[in-house]
Amino acid sequence: TYLIENRFSKLLAELGCESYEELYRKVKSDGSKRLEQKVIDAITTNETLFFRDRGPFDLLQNKIIPDLIDKRSKKSSGLFAIRIRIWSAGCSTGQEIYSIAIVLKELLKDTSKYNIRLLGTDISDSAIAQASRGIYNKFEIERGLPKSILQEYFTREGNFWKVKDEIRAMCTFRKLNLMYPFKSIGKFDIIFCRNVAIYFSIEDRKLLFKRLAEVLEKDGYLIIGSTESLTNICPLFAPKRHLRSIYYQLRDGA
Repeated sequence: TYLIENRFSKLLAELGCESYEELYRKVKSDGSKRLEQKVIDAITTNETLFFRDRGPFDLLQNKIIPDLIDKRSKKSSGLFAIRIRIWSAGCSTGQEIYSIAIVLKELLKDTSKYNIRLLGTDISDSAIAQASRGIYNKFEIERGLPKSILQEYFTREGNFWKVKDEIRAMCTFRKLNLMYPFKSIGKFDIIFCRNVAIYFSIEDRKLLFKRLAEVLEKDGYLIIGSTESLTNICPLFAPKRHLRSIYYQLRDGA
């Protein structure tokens, strides 16, 4: 609550508003939606880091991607490139989807043999803008990135580090509000939706995961935050365990 109040007090001062009511009126009357986006940027939390909570990335590298490639290889019979579709829902400033891209590069080596689509979406324009640039400061880089990964997949530009083109080219970013239907986004083999639903009401969580089920392939994988659970939220998903990590798959008939 303190964090939100602090952010809003800065926004009130910036826009010359003396009250939340005045801010509300300004936002409602702004046809350009510019002020609405400022409010969104003020209340969204872009706290993230590379390889945040290493468990899901180890799970991706040691279990999910090998299993997925094995299943897709049997279907393709070597006639076409194996398709891998991964969505980071609520990608913030891009660290998660770039971490996923690095895992794929480390594991697969020659990614040109695969048909890979990595999508990052977020409600915040400023977060998507930074994610698309792939440029991070020293503080952002030093949180979670091993030196070997930094040297291999980033280039230094003054006081900043930029994700190399080979990794950036694997990723696309777009603005998306998870509160609205998103079925047109297409189907995915793997969906990361970590620490996003915790900001939703129970009813909105139920609706979100129902919609995620609609865009996940029948044999796909859903990864949520380590402290999150779908118990009493979405019966369409069944929890699975691999070593210390939990992921979700659609139940038969879902």
